[in-house]
Amino acid sequence: MLSSHRLLEGRRIGLSDPILQRRLLFTAMTAVAFATACTQEQDAPPAAMAEDASIAASRASALEAGAAAGQGDFQSVLDRVHERTRNADSRDGILAEERLYSNFNEELIIRDFFQDRREGFYLDVGCAGPIKGSNTYYLEKHLGWTGIGVDALDGYAAAWKEMRPKSRFLRHLVSNRSDESQTFFKSWGLGLSSTNREWATGKAFGENFPTEEIETTTITLNDLLEREGVTKIDLMSMDIEGHESRALAGFDIERFQPELVVIEGQIAKPKIQAIASYFEWHGYARIEKYRAFDIVNEYYQRVER
Repeated sequence: MLSSHRLLEGRRIGLSDPILQRRLLFTAMTAVAFATACTQEQDAPPAAMAEDASIAASRASALEAGAAAGQGDFQSVLDRVHERTRNADSRDGILAEERLYSNFNEELIIRDFFQDRREGFYLDVGCAGPIKGSNTYYLEKHLGWTGIGVDALDGYAAAWKEMRPKSRFLRHLVSNRSDESQTFFKSWGLGLSSTNREWATGKAFGENFPTEEIETTTITLNDLLEREGVTKIDLMSMDIEGHESRALAGFDIERFQPELVVIEGQIAKPKIQAIASYFEWHGYARIEKYRAFDIVNEYYQRVER
């Protein structure tokens, strides 16, 4: 269940596959559209609307600069997006460092939030590969964290076992109920496997990849964490292609109380609103200062009631 920002970033590892380029570029274009829509939202109270519009405009500016280069110039898009986020206001300290593993600035934002705290515990839902594009590898390798990586595809298991010795990889499809049969579509297109067949075919990117139907059994995060003996989470990172609402419905956030939640934000607007409402209801607030540094994810922290 990989999202578009789970693709390996072209400049750092030399990707040249045009299909992968279109996929990551599509993420940028989608984010531009979402940011533009935010500035036109009429339902929010005036103060909140002004704040969201300012942040959205900043994100849109970063992306439009890259998009203006044209869809045929993939590297220019990436370089301009990264340059704008690199020069965002208040980028200092850890946020001013170069990321090592994550595709965008997730790694730096997580480090900044915890101020390089050592020996925490993370839950990485939709973890994909163990190193490249990982939001949690820095924590394990450099800061001694341990944790659990969860993904619906078991093809990552061997690499996690070898390269992430302090962590556990669990092959599960996380949802709102346990022990239910669910079809998962494994795509021939890298990063497109999903519970949504149309998404897995790559239709959104002008492709029609073959898919393989895999019958899986669901599990809730509550059941998974209880089975693994986890009582407290410091960080939860979630990237599961629009399935976030169902996964959160099976997660007792007030019981496990993650200090920071990183969750993909480039999904359908009604789902974004549902997720925001979920966190607000449970006493979490979006961290506004990080929105200028990450065009893909939202960051939530627990607040005192």
